[in-house]
Amino acid sequence: MFRSFEMLWKHRKMLRATTISDIRSRYAGSVLGMFWLILYPILMLSAYSIVYVFILRLRLDQISTPEYVLLIFAGLIPFLGFSEGLANSVVSVTANASLVKNTLYPIEIIPVKAVFFSQCTEVVGMCILVIALAVVGKLSWWTLMIVPIWFFQVMFGIGVGWIISALNVILRDMQSLIGIITMFLMMVSPIAYTPDMIPEGLRAFLKLNPLYYFITAYQDCLLYQRYPTQNVFPILIVFSLVTFLLGFWFFEKMKQLFDDNI
Repeated sequence: MFRSFEMLWKHRKMLRATTISDIRSRYAGSVLGMFWLILYPILMLSAYSIVYVFILRLRLDQISTPEYVLLIFAGLIPFLGFSEGLANSVVSVTANASLVKNTLYPIEIIPVKAVFFSQCTEVVGMCILVIALAVVGKLSWWTLMIVPIWFFQVMFGIGVGWIISALNVILRDMQSLIGIITMFLMMVSPIAYTPDMIPEGLRAFLKLNPLYYFITAYQDCLLYQRYPTQNVFPILIVFSLVTFLLGFWFFEKMKQLFDDNI
């Protein structure tokens, strides 16, 4: 059980160095450079706001329009972080064939590095959101709760990353499938709507989505300034731990097939 945590701790310096290197490489030569880390979440928020606030004219009785925009942002940022993690990790093993064939390199950290890399957008977006909350007077001690929520979200993402990156070695259709799954998750995740707005008969279906627990936890702590309701915090902890451990076990079982399929 603890081998996965021990492995990450043992290679923490390598993870940090390679993640920083990947971030620099991604934005090297770009006109806007690392400014994209700020611009991307803002552009996505603008698109969501235009659709839900100005076109659909969706409103929530208990909060103002500016607060509703921030509610969308609080749900959108973790979704972007998770979806980028899926996109990066699914191809992480197949895209690093030379590292996989290097018997001295700990290949378990390849999907982990991809997930860490994807968190840049989320971390920057959360910083922007916290500043915006301070401007509208919505900052509270509950804001600190986003740190453990984010920690377990990353753990969940790593577990999923191990599973899908290993599957993609055998089933090369995984990358296309992940794109479809991401679009589906975007529609069924409560980013711009609350669970109360969903017909009662469909709410149980909504709770089958792991992102439901992370998004509502963020929104509760940031916008409603309260401990996450409906026991979502302990549930997301269980989701994260089980997925993390299952993902590591699955990756360890599958990696013996990598050399023959890459």
